[in-house]
Amino acid sequence: MIYRSLFPRDIFAEFDRLQRDLQQAFDTSPSIRGFGRGGYPALNIGGTAQSVEIYAFAPGLDPAKIDVNIDRGVLTIEGERASTLPADEKVAVHINERFAGRFRRVVSLPDDVDPSAVSAEYRDGVLHLAIKRRESALPRRIEIK
Repeated sequence: MIYRSLFPRDIFAEFDRLQRDLQQAFDTSPSIRGFGRGGYPALNIGGTAQSVEIYAFAPGLDPAKIDVNIDRGVLTIEGERASTLPADEKVAVHINERFAGRFRRVVSLPDDVDPSAVSAEYRDGVLHLAIKRRESALPRRIEIK
């Protein structure tokens, strides 16, 4: 009966609580307030037979201050978003849900992309990157003679 004093009465309830806490700590699913622990900017990544398409949602940024690099198959998007909060100490901020500060997103690219054939466009707060696939990797029809 000594072992009962070492453990809580319902150890399974404690494990359930621990699992919920861990799941909440690592949860990156979107909610009504955006990504709680996800990255900034939010990314949509897809592809076609001809290219890999990446959309980074970063409203309010100066496109000249966004750095996009590809090095050895790794895409890096980084920059800084200035705070819009007043600097006056007399102003009380009750809720601040908008991300401010330095950001960096890193994405591994497939082996068949051509790093020299990249187009980037920033419009309406969305950075669109199109990275073409190498000609040798594109599907083609082989004619039988």
